[in-house]
Amino acid sequence: MRKIIVLSMITLDGVMQAPGAPEEDTSGAFKYGGWVAPYFDEVYGKVLEKQLKPADLLLGRKTFEIFADYWPEHENGWPGINDVTKYVMSKTMKKSDWKNSVFLKSLADIEKLKNSKGSDIQVHGSDELIQLLLKNDLVDELWLKIYPLTLGKGKKLFDNGTIPAAFTLIESSVTPSGVIIANYKRAGKVKTGTVGA
Repeated sequence: MRKIIVLSMITLDGVMQAPGAPEEDTSGAFKYGGWVAPYFDEVYGKVLEKQLKPADLLLGRKTFEIFADYWPEHENGWPGINDVTKYVMSKTMKKSDWKNSVFLKSLADIEKLKNSKGSDIQVHGSDELIQLLLKNDLVDELWLKIYPLTLGKGKKLFDNGTIPAAFTLIESSVTPSGVIIANYKRAGKVKTGTVGA
């Protein structure tokens, strides 16, 4: 069985839309694209380098289109990305010129992929796909980078459909610019109790 790992850059209020550039995703009149740039520093760069090791990718259609438009010509920023398999959840796309792209149409396709042999599968961006994965308990790990700002509007990581689930912190650090980097793994059901009892 393969692990599905969600890597997400989010604000304190959970916004994940267009972290990389102003024109990345302006849907919904989003005007804060590129909000990650002011927080990039050496510590952050080292974490990113570690997290961007070659692994197969599972992407939603919109994120795939952004990636396919950029990464084939910029592989030096993410060595190996052009060689890994890119699984794309889409009901409309059927092919791409970006090599090693495979198109999935349903949740059953994702479940079959998860139960196959191979490397871990990373999910970047892809808010609707992440909602589907969380709703169906298919996320094994969350690798979050939490930025010290709020944006109010925009696509959010935990928007709707998330099931109650417990996670265990497996690694964490804080960059000099205040970005909290926290990696969690799935840890069963939510436990409750009374504080101090």
